[in-house]
Amino acid sequence: MPDSPNRRDFLAVGAATVAAAAAITAPADAQVAAGCAIPTDGHIDVAPISPEYFVPNRFKGKVLLVTGCATGIGAATAMRAAREGASIVGCDLKTEQLRETIARIAGEGFQAVAVPGNVAEDATCDAMVAAAVSKFGRLDVVLNAAGVIDGSDPAVPLTPALFDAHRDLFPNPIHLASNDYWQAVLSNNLTGMFKSLRAELRQLVAQKSGGAIVNIGSIAGLTALASNTAYVASKHGVEGLTASAAIDYAPYGIRVNSVNMAATATPMTERAAEFVKLASATPNPFAMGKIKTLSILAFADTTHRMATVWEQAAPILFFLSPEASNLTGGQYATDGGWTAY
Repeated sequence: MPDSPNRRDFLAVGAATVAAAAAITAPADAQVAAGCAIPTDGHIDVAPISPEYFVPNRFKGKVLLVTGCATGIGAATAMRAAREGASIVGCDLKTEQLRETIARIAGEGFQAVAVPGNVAEDATCDAMVAAAVSKFGRLDVVLNAAGVIDGSDPAVPLTPALFDAHRDLFPNPIHLASNDYWQAVLSNNLTGMFKSLRAELRQLVAQKSGGAIVNIGSIAGLTALASNTAYVASKHGVEGLTASAAIDYAPYGIRVNSVNMAATATPMTERAAEFVKLASATPNPFAMGKIKTLSILAFADTTHRMATVWEQAAPILFFLSPEASNLTGGQYATDGGWTAY
C-alpha cells in the first residue's frame, strides 16, 4: 500500500505507555545517549510490589464496581480488592476476557459478576450499577478504568493489515487526525467516563451512605504528549470531571480522585508498541515524542522497566479505602516521577 500523507507525516506517538514501550526495546535511549548516565556506585533498583500482597479485610462487606475490568489495571485492582473482602462487579466491552477475569476471581472463592458492554452506552452504565444492587444489594466504591488509546476495536488484535486498512483510527497530530479517531477515543474515554459517573453517583446519592470513586486518567491528563490528539484531550477532560464531581458530591460523603500513570505494563501498552513499530517504517523528522521517554524510576532502573499493574492497584485501593478519608478532588501522579521533571 503506497504511503499516504498521514503515514508519511506520522509523529512518534507521545503517550507515555507508547514511549516507554519503545524505549525498553531500544537500550540506546536518547536520554542515555545525551549523557544522562545512571550512576553505578551503590545502585539499587526499586522492587515492584508483590502481586500476592493485600490488606486482609480492608474492603470486607463492600461492593466495588470496576469498568475496564477485563485486563490490565482494572483486572489487577479487582483481584486484589476481592482478596481484601470486596464483592466485585466488572464491566468491559472485551466480553471474553472480562468473563475470564471474573471467573479467576470467583475461582479463588470470591464473589464477582460480569457485565459486558461499552461504557459509552447509557444502557451499559445503568446495567452495571443495577447488577451491583441486584446481586449484592448496594454500591460502595468504584474504579472507572475503561479507556482506549486509539479508535480501533481494542478486542481485535492489531496486525499490519488492520493498521493499513484503518490508519485513520490511530493517533496523529491535529492536522492529520480524522473525525473517526477523535470521536471513538472521546466517546470511550470522556463520554464513557461521564456516563459511568452519572449512573454510579445516582446510586451513591440515593443510598445516603457516602462512597469513594477513583477515575483513571494518565500523565496525558497532566501534561501534553506528542501526536496523541484525542487521548490527551480526553484525559484532560477526565481531570475536569474528577474535580467537578469532588466539589458537587462532598456534601454526600462521596470522595472522587484520579490516578495518573506513566508507562504501565498492560495489553494497551503492548498494542501501542505494535502500532509504533508499524508506523516507524517511515522516516519521521518530527519525532517530538522521543524528547522524553522514561519516568524517573524507569530511567533509574537497570532494565528501564515499566510500572506493574499491581503498583497501580495499590494506590487506587488506598484512595478507595477509609485511610484516604481526607482526600478528594486530587489528581495524583502515580507515574514513577514522570511529571516531576
